[in-house]
Amino acid sequence: MRIDILTLFPDMFASFLQGSLLGLARTSGLLDICVTNIRDFAEGTHRQVDDRPFGGGPGMLLMPGPVVACVENVQDRMAAPGHLVMLTPGGRRLDQQLVEELARKERLVLLCGRYEGFDQRVHDTLHPDEISIGDYVLSGGEVAAMVIVDAVARLVPGVLGDEESARQDSFCGDDRLVEGPQYTRPREFRGRHVPEVLLSGDHGRIATWRHEQAVAATQHRTDTHQPSRSLS
Repeated sequence: MRIDILTLFPDMFASFLQGSLLGLARTSGLLDICVTNIRDFAEGTHRQVDDRPFGGGPGMLLMPGPVVACVENVQDRMAAPGHLVMLTPGGRRLDQQLVEELARKERLVLLCGRYEGFDQRVHDTLHPDEISIGDYVLSGGEVAAMVIVDAVARLVPGVLGDEESARQDSFCGDDRLVEGPQYTRPREFRGRHVPEVLLSGDHGRIATWRHEQAVAATQHRTDTHQPSRSLS
């Protein structure tokens, strides 16, 4: 799978892409990840990429010229253009189902915003798939891009080594359950013991117990995160 990341801060991705699973996946050829600096496509001596918004308002906006030029250049590097994703608060919310959708793409192009966001003409010209990782404010799209890369990479065949591991993760599978509790050695820690069923060797009982625990964990999560309702 090929992933292109377009950003004003390429150095932020150096250690992230070299570590653990991602580093091994890139070395083995399972993932091809390229980071491109948007500023390289800006004009003028100072390589300006942002400016004040027309009509006034706080902050700076990313200018359409450098962003569009960067995207078009990156898309032309391969025969088939990638699925363009713009990381923006107004996009559709990232969840495991959306991650699986992205993982089915042969190529992703992730566009990271900064400052107060993009000039509207970037949206109107490129028609990106706008995605948000949550309802909160970040300094830029780089962290969001890392979230997508990490989540998608886990679903690329061979990256995890044991593909069953990905299928058993929280929110995966048809029922989309949260993963239940898991245990390893020692059998007893500060008075807390590993459940007897996990030591029984009865794989049927273990599977049933794990499913029951996942259902309970999912219900607890649902109850805990129910929005409060005003009675007034």
